[in-house]
Amino acid sequence: MGEAVRYIMSMGELKRKDNSLCFRKDSKNHYLPVEGIKEIYCLNEVSLNTKLLDFIASKGIIVHFFNYHGSYSGTFFPREKYISGKITVKQAEKYLKDRIYVAKAIVQGLIDNIVEVLYGYYRNGNKKIKENIDYIRYSIPQILNRASDIKEILSVEGSLWSYFYSSLREILNEEFEFNKRVKRPPDNPINAMISFGNTILYTKVITQIYHTHLNQSISFLHEPSHGRFSLALDLAEVFKPLIVYKTILNLVNKRMIKADKHFDRNFNHCILKEEGKKLFISQLNLKLEETFKHEKLKRKVSFNTAIKLDAYKLIKYILEDKEFKPFSIKEMI
Repeated sequence: MGEAVRYIMSMGELKRKDNSLCFRKDSKNHYLPVEGIKEIYCLNEVSLNTKLLDFIASKGIIVHFFNYHGSYSGTFFPREKYISGKITVKQAEKYLKDRIYVAKAIVQGLIDNIVEVLYGYYRNGNKKIKENIDYIRYSIPQILNRASDIKEILSVEGSLWSYFYSSLREILNEEFEFNKRVKRPPDNPINAMISFGNTILYTKVITQIYHTHLNQSISFLHEPSHGRFSLALDLAEVFKPLIVYKTILNLVNKRMIKADKHFDRNFNHCILKEEGKKLFISQLNLKLEETFKHEKLKRKVSFNTAIKLDAYKLIKYILEDKEFKPFSIKEMI
């Protein structure tokens, strides 16, 4: 990847050793040169101390923490150096005055990208999903346009995902069953991958927003609330079908991941095993770093960069009233 990211999958201890990072696992030391590292993902129970946090903060490294089950626990940021009182005030003003506009733009962006993802499978011979594609493309935007408050917009978003999930059942190979979306806890391999993938994407967006002047807590589609970076949920939305779901469909339909090999099941709880997480993350990173010709910039950019560009689009809207239109895979902007 352009910016180095390190993933720690196992339980152990992370500490500073001279000018390097040392991960101690099973009485063995594994050294990580600190230069070039921008993010660390602790995807299991990892112990550390304030000496380490002070060291990684001095290097500008962001650390994301997850528990054993793959659920997001929190993020350690170096001291905020991008914070802007001016933008926070303007962002809050836009939330109060124009929340509906931004929320609708996000849902319309999601509609457009879902249609493009599904249409790719339709072109390759899956005719069963044509009815769903047409409803998502033509009917849902009309309902969205009529929505007059956030509750109605969120209802449209929920309906949109329902039609998408219905299409997924027709696309996934027979080894993987998917009847409905179950989140807490995920109950089968598909739901486990969706939850894990969405969480990883969420933290990727958190990192990109951190490097802008936006306030992570002032969101438009999702309700601003305690204990979460709700703006990251907003900006992640349009990228879910392009990054998370395309990763899942590639893994499943190319038979790279196995339901009986890469998952732990316990009653109604299903999570990825360590080997499954490694496989999933490797494919998700390939998707994040996949490049395309950006129509406005006239150069190649990655999906990872496209996320950051959406954050800058939002800043342009907040400060200059420029139209806010989230990333479109069809238009490549």
